[in-house]
Amino acid sequence: MSERRKTVVLAYSGGLDTSVAIKWIPEKYNMDVVTVTIDLGAVKNLDAIREKALKIGAKKAIVIDAKETFVRYFVYPALQAGALYEGVYPLATALGRPLIAKLLADVAQEEKADAVAHGCTGKGNDQVRLDVSLQVLNPNLQIIAPVREWKMTRDDEIRYAEEHNIPVEAKIKSPYSTDENLWGRSIECGILEDPWAEPPEEVYQWTKNAKLAPDEPEYLEIEFERGIPVALNGEEMDGISIITTLNAKGGKHGVGRIDHLENRLVGIKSREIYESPAAVILHTAHKALEGMILTKDALRFKDIVSAQYADLIYNGLWFSAFHQDLVAYVLSSQRLVKGTVRVKLSKGACVLVGRKSPLSLYSEKLATYQKEDTFDHSAALGFIKIYGLPVKIQAQKQMDILTGRESLHLDSIMPPKIKPVKK
Repeated sequence: MSERRKTVVLAYSGGLDTSVAIKWIPEKYNMDVVTVTIDLGAVKNLDAIREKALKIGAKKAIVIDAKETFVRYFVYPALQAGALYEGVYPLATALGRPLIAKLLADVAQEEKADAVAHGCTGKGNDQVRLDVSLQVLNPNLQIIAPVREWKMTRDDEIRYAEEHNIPVEAKIKSPYSTDENLWGRSIECGILEDPWAEPPEEVYQWTKNAKLAPDEPEYLEIEFERGIPVALNGEEMDGISIITTLNAKGGKHGVGRIDHLENRLVGIKSREIYESPAAVILHTAHKALEGMILTKDALRFKDIVSAQYADLIYNGLWFSAFHQDLVAYVLSSQRLVKGTVRVKLSKGACVLVGRKSPLSLYSEKLATYQKEDTFDHSAALGFIKIYGLPVKIQAQKQMDILTGRESLHLDSIMPPKIKPVKK
């Protein structure tokens, strides 16, 4: 009785790397290949990609529309958390990887596969995000990364494709490496590897040059419930529609361009260009609404959680107990984040111009300097005396020692006396 031929599930994009892998994996590992193409908002022709996989030699080709799942379970939780890696990057690519890993593991189980494969290189973050997620989801699966293993150059891959009758659309290497989904588009390589070089306009596809954007600004009103956008300009919309609409409107006004020299998980710095109009608009609006509703202490702590949450996503630890702990806090913090934010899109900028909420902690009667003022000014004197009491006592008891210049250099705190200029 012959031994069962093993099966590998390959994350298939339709590009050169994964198309070559359909032929290379059976040669190298003697496995049947089942391809999985996952649409997170960027795949233009699922049927054509599926047919291409079968033509090259895949035993089976599966396509999955995961846009709704992506928005509901990955994008919006990251928005609620305020997750911006190093305060800048909305994590579009990073958020897609754990979902791809989950779907790969699911298909592998359904197909009784022995391995999964992806097209990541040995230099990027995505290999870590996928491999670590897969190790958690199904540690019994073998993980194959052809690009990381085969040591082929792009020219080698093209020659291999020609020798094996694999259709390759582009024969000439593009200077840029790109990735995109609903939440954003990333661009790297080529001239962008020089951090002094201004990105050429050709790298941008979603956003218009601010100089060419409309002169007339566009105002948007975004309504939130529990920190999630639910309506745009008074019209209730699902997540995909809101993000798609904001990408189009923001892009028209040049909003969403990000130039970031970021710290990769693998230890190197990398210059990345991002286009994320919807993400920039929604993060701006969401943070503004939180500022109206959450207390000072809650806001300060939320900033810490946001940074941790962003690092967790970027570093590939979505499927971790720590993530579950952070989610518990984020969901608790978002119970009160309800209201409407108004932003203005103009010449590359998303400007906050208004916010309102039935749960706002802002009181105009307390904040105003007009006659409607209800703040008790007489209470300020007692407050200042109590607030300043610790430093007053310290000054009385310890200041001579603290300002002793013979042993300490504290000029920045207590500068020497300045003599007046005689006229």
